[in-house]
Amino acid sequence: MTASIRQYLVITGNYWAFTLTDGALRMLVVLHFHKLGYSPLAIALLFIFYEFFGVVTNLVGGYLGARLGLNRTMNIGLFLQIVALVMLAVPAAMLTVPWVMAAQALSGIAKDLNKMSAKSGIKMLVPDDQQGQLYKWVAILTGSKNTLKGVGFFLGGVLLMSAGFTGAVVLMAAVLGLVWLASLFLLKQELGKSKAKPKFREILSKSKAINVLSAARMFLFGARDVWFVVALPVYMATVFGWDHWKVGGFMASWIIGYGFVQTIAPRITGHTDGKSGAVLWAALLAVIPASIAGALVVGWSAQLVVIGGLLLFGALFAINSSLHSYLIVSYARGDGVSLDVGFYYMSNAAGRLLGTVLSGWVYQAYGLEACLWISSGLLGAAAFLSLRLPKTEDTVQLFPVLEQSSQTHETKGQHHDS
Repeated sequence: MTASIRQYLVITGNYWAFTLTDGALRMLVVLHFHKLGYSPLAIALLFIFYEFFGVVTNLVGGYLGARLGLNRTMNIGLFLQIVALVMLAVPAAMLTVPWVMAAQALSGIAKDLNKMSAKSGIKMLVPDDQQGQLYKWVAILTGSKNTLKGVGFFLGGVLLMSAGFTGAVVLMAAVLGLVWLASLFLLKQELGKSKAKPKFREILSKSKAINVLSAARMFLFGARDVWFVVALPVYMATVFGWDHWKVGGFMASWIIGYGFVQTIAPRITGHTDGKSGAVLWAALLAVIPASIAGALVVGWSAQLVVIGGLLLFGALFAINSSLHSYLIVSYARGDGVSLDVGFYYMSNAAGRLLGTVLSGWVYQAYGLEACLWISSGLLGAAAFLSLRLPKTEDTVQLFPVLEQSSQTHETKGQHHDS
């Protein structure tokens, strides 16, 4: 086991620990403030800064990762999450909307620093000519993370019922504090630090492949969150009459299953050229929310339709997500990988922001069916955009040429537009 792999395993372990608290905190906030009588739109507003600062963080975080090293961005993310949890451990009278939004802003910054660090690190471990192996490694990382996020959803519901909101956030802050202290000593290698100091203007991608994939990713995650973030938990609590245990348990089980499918996605899709796989699986996924909405309109059993449709949606979405995660790592340049990965996950955060706002507003005004129709339309847009993606084999061959050309132009003081 090389030093780079050992360091990456530490980063992955930190990412997993962080993911548990992130999933638990999301469920805690949704269920706690729904119980307090907040409307779906008001609950969605609590997460606006979480998603908005995720957009900003991925842009700036990719630059910082290339300049400072991924170990530092990882530790900064862990620390900010601890601060966010402590902020929520105040008396109930202080838990105003602006205060919770500020805490969620810090949590959003923390989460995307951690994600960018973990996803960027894997690029350094697999040679460019081993794309099948890269796909498997990315799928395992992504799937295991989401499985733990599902456990975090369940943990959030359990902690809310057993320890209360304040006790839950205090306990999570204490455990994550121990992880952070260990990380300060274990993360020593500057994995992912760019050899050539990147300029700040380089945070915006100049690669057509990454720009197109980023736009498709924005619509993909907007399509998920438009009905998953606020509308679905509130719908289950109000229409199904489920308590916090059932809502948290089901959402956790869904995420765990979703993560498992992500880990085996390479076996399902095979090693595609990237473009055809992204188009096909996004188009198939677009059919699911439209079918659920249509079945609800004609009066089919709501529990049967929503739960069954959600399971099928989760399986297909997991394949799409895993394939996208592989493609960005494949498309990204080798030196300064976090710049490209950060730009891509900026679009991911923008999609979540769009979906979160629409989830609360559309559900409150028009109901779950409207959220599902919008989801289907966004997925159709993702499939259409994916038609412009290059094949991954072509991209792998071209990037060394592009990087060499970029370095040549940089020495001449010119701006290279790849």
